[in-house]
Amino acid sequence: MGLGGCIILIAVGAILTFATDWDMQGVNLDLVGVIFMIVGLIGVATFSSIARRRRVVVPSTTPVIDEQHHHRDGYGGV
Repeated sequence: MGLGGCIILIAVGAILTFATDWDMQGVNLDLVGVIFMIVGLIGVATFSSIARRRRVVVPSTTPVIDEQHHHRDGYGGV
């Protein structure tokens, strides 16, 4: 599940918890909404920690050789 799916879970959970007044026998929709929001938040935290680890830049181990460049002064000298 990507970041978009986690955000959708949070939104659906908030809608079920705060914007509905449906009553279903045997199902507490407020609790289902809270569970959706918690699962969405856990997903966002997990996704962001994985994304942060992927962005770590490892410096190259190739040595840089600095060569001296000779400049001519225009009169034939070095």
